[in-house]
This record gives sequence, structure tokens and C-alpha cells, in this order.
Amino acid sequence: MPLSQRFTLTQYLIEQRRRFPDASGDFNALILDVALACKAIARTVAFGELGGVTGNHEVEGGASINVQGETQKKLDVLSNQVFIQMNEWGGHLAGMASEEMDAPYQIPTSYPRGKYLLVFDPLDGSSNIDVNVSVGSIFSVLRAPADAIASGRDLTEADFLQPGATQVAAGYALYGPTTMFILSVGNGVAGFTLDPNLGEFRLTHPDIRVPEQTQEFAINASNSRFWEPPVKRYVDECLAGKTGPRGKDFNMRWIASMVAEAHRILMRGGVFLYPRDTKDPSKPGRLRLLYEANPIGFIMEQAGGRASTGHQPVLGVRPSELHQRIGLVFGSREEVERIERYHHEPAPRASETPLFAERSLFRV
Repeated sequence: MPLSQRFTLTQYLIEQRRRFPDASGDFNALILDVALACKAIARTVAFGELGGVTGNHEVEGGASINVQGETQKKLDVLSNQVFIQMNEWGGHLAGMASEEMDAPYQIPTSYPRGKYLLVFDPLDGSSNIDVNVSVGSIFSVLRAPADAIASGRDLTEADFLQPGATQVAAGYALYGPTTMFILSVGNGVAGFTLDPNLGEFRLTHPDIRVPEQTQEFAINASNSRFWEPPVKRYVDECLAGKTGPRGKDFNMRWIASMVAEAHRILMRGGVFLYPRDTKDPSKPGRLRLLYEANPIGFIMEQAGGRASTGHQPVLGVRPSELHQRIGLVFGSREEVERIERYHHEPAPRASETPLFAERSLFRV
């Protein structure tokens, strides 16, 4: 498509709104506010050390720690502030929740309140900032409860505990060699590239589809000793290559920035695994359900892929707390379904012959 014919994000949203003649336009305005926040963060990220924004966020006594128990980077805090400032005033939101905030953020009384909720990870992969690896922002839009809209009351944590299937929209921005904005409003997935000459996101990937098959997988192999048997089985089969049960060679990738992993999978297929493991039995997973797993899962499903805990579709999980953690597998549909099948099948029986058992006469 010639550049002159490419929609801007605003034009794309207008086209989508025409499917709903009675829509007020608040939703479009909200997405544009989110996109503006992402542009501001992209500009700050691009300056890196020149902007003095690398390194940890220091408070009295040392580096600050967020509600997750993680050390905050300067850009974590700054990105969170940008999201709040760009979205609190427009009258589209009843409240917000973020990885970097303990409790829901209440819209100040000086601003009108709207009918949507915004949950976000303001800077996913921030541990990579200091080494100049791609990072991004992830967001999800939910509907506020009707009674909260009618009464104008403050939001509670329970108001945000909605299954991923109820999301109105989800997306992410990727701050890489180019800045991209990936969006689904429940009608497929579209990708926009930031035009630095115009300062506008322009439609460059109008209908993204995840290939059903792949020969790439992404997992943190350092945790292999903690994996559940179905995950170990899957990875072992991939590593066995052409001579193994899969009959083909696989490549393994690991960026340690989920938004970058998700983008690669959207563009060329693959499967990402950050499963539940036994490393810390108190945590049922590493990733956060509301503002990481659900929006990425929504995008994957809208693009023809699949997202799962390994045991069930992630979009069907009913959240129990704001910062709930969960295991996550997403990507090319056939691979995710295979991993789900391994979780539901009985574990393969090891050979009962002592000569060939795991601890045999030939193993010490």
C-alpha cells in the first residue's frame, strides 16, 4: 500500500467506529490518549543515557521497590507518570491500575469520569533499558461497572477483576528500531508505525495473523530444573530436532522482554512459554494476569493464535487480585494446543527395563 494511502491511527479508529453508529467517540479518544502516552515514552526511551533516565529510581535508603517486590527503573516511574497524566483528564476513564501502583488510581474529582477502565504495564522489559534492548508498554481497556458509572464512586480492586474475554481493547507499543503501536478492538489486530516526520502512527500492518505452525520457541532455559513435566517434555522434543518425535529442527529465542517476544511471534510465528514452575511455590506464575497476560492473550487470539495457562485458555481465568500472577503460553495455535494436550495427558511412562531406565546400569 503506498504511503499516501495509509490510514493514520485516528482514521483507522473512525473506520472502526462506523461499525457502531451509536458510539459516542469516547473510546476512540481514549485510545488516542494512550497512543499519545506511548509517543511520549518512545521519545524519552530514545534519548537513553543522554536524557539521564537510565538506571534505578533512587529514594531515601536506596533503590525504590514496587508492589511486585521488584527494583524500579527511572523509566518505570516516569512511564507510569506519563500514562496517568495523559489519561486522567479526558473524561473517558472511571479509574486506572498499573504494575507500578499498589492500588487502583482514582480519577481526580476535578476531572470528569467516564465508563472505561485502563490497566497497563507502563514499561515492560525495563531491565533491558540499560543495555539498549527493545522494551514496550502494554495496555488493556475494560468497561467500568454500571453502578460505579452511575454513582461516580471511587473504584475498588474488585471492579478490575474481570476475565480477559471481557476486554474492550488491548494493545502494546514497542520501542525498538522503529516505534510500533499494535491494537485490537475486537476486530482482528492492526499494526501502526510511528512516522517521525508527521508524529503520527500510520497503518503498516492492517491484518496481522500468527502462523499456525512454527519452528521457534522462547523460554528461560535457566529455570528448566523447576519446570513441570509437560513443559520439560515439550522443550526436550523441540531440542531433539529432526531425529526426535517432532521430526524438525527448532530455534530457541529469549529476549527477556515479553512485549518484544510477542511482537516477533505476531510477525513470524513462534511460541512463548513462561509457565508455572516449582521455583517459588507461593507464586503460581511470573507474569501478571490483568496487565500482561490478558492483553497479550487478547491480541494473540484476535490474530488467530492462542493463549493459555497450559491448563486452560488464559482469557477465561477470573482474576482474584489486582496483581495476580499466572503461568502463560502463547503463540502459534498448533504449538500452544500441543502444550495444553501434554498438560492433560498422563505423563509418558519411563521404560521399566532397568538397562534403559533413567537410573540404569549405565547411569551413575
